[in-house]
Amino acid sequence: MIVMTHSIASSWRLKRQRYNLIGTRCTNCKSVYFPPRPLCPDCRRRGELEEFQLSGHGEILSYTIIRVPPEGFEVYTPYAVGLIQLEEGTNISGQITGDISKIDIGKKVRPVFRKLHEDKSDGLIHYGIKFELVE
Repeated sequence: MIVMTHSIASSWRLKRQRYNLIGTRCTNCKSVYFPPRPLCPDCRRRGELEEFQLSGHGEILSYTIIRVPPEGFEVYTPYAVGLIQLEEGTNISGQITGDISKIDIGKKVRPVFRKLHEDKSDGLIHYGIKFELVE
């Protein structure tokens, strides 16, 4: 007998973390991780990881402007994707919304809940966290 199992897509498995910016923090060294980790790479067994709510506030470490997007994202160009250092000390990548001419390294950002993309085949709309400049 053949048993077929279907894995749940990672976008659905990780939606709680993605929608709420929930990471982990080591109870020993206080290091914060996103996405969540099962083990602290520094403390190993000495540390225990607990869920930790990230603020989403931070500053731009690096960014790029996407002008030639992957298939299905043509309608969104140009758009910016950045590496954000959160106030809690961990880094996260994400889209930066707004006027791309105002984006620069060192600028402060905050999280916003926005449409990420839409599946053309079935019309399913995917939402998640993006970042906007704090002016």
